[in-house]
Amino acid sequence: MDKREQFYKNLKKKLKKDTSFPAKYLFKFIVPAAEDKIKQIEDLFDFTGAVITKTSSKTGKYVSISVLVVMKKVDDIILKYMEAEKVEGIISL
Repeated sequence: MDKREQFYKNLKKKLKKDTSFPAKYLFKFIVPAAEDKIKQIEDLFDFTGAVITKTSSKTGKYVSISVLVVMKKVDDIILKYMEAEKVEGIISL
């Protein structure tokens, strides 16, 4: 099992133990400050009722994106992280 698979396995286990669903979940990402990268993250949460907050870094090279959204189950959270991985240069927190 690689690090990525282990990360998702551990996250799923922790969320199942500590969270009752549906639940509000806060996703946090850091992406390069390119409009297309930011839009890709926003599009992942389109039509979900998510509250999205963006903060630029001091140098302006990166943008921190926080997404607060109600998730119905653990697998939905894992799926969103996996979809977000496709954004070039993303860091998931």
